Amino acid sequence: MAETVKILIFENEIEANLLDSLLNERGIPHMIRSFHDSALDGLFQVRSGWGILQAPEEFKDEILKLYSSMSADQGS
Repeated sequence: MAETVKILIFENEIEANLLDSLLNERGIPHMIRSFHDSALDGLFQVRSGWGILQAPEEFKDEILKLYSSMSADQGS
């Protein structure tokens, strides 16, 4: 995979899994990294969000559009 940049921060695991599925369907390369640390019992997740999505910069706009659309659908 090409060099990645941080695209967004997830609030929860459900959000991360849903976007992961959408990106996999479209063949968009990405990595999801959780902030969970069992030694600190998830302390960083409370302060920093559930985790982050990283991907090559050229996919940033497409990913953010998918995320925005996904978030709007969840609010309905």
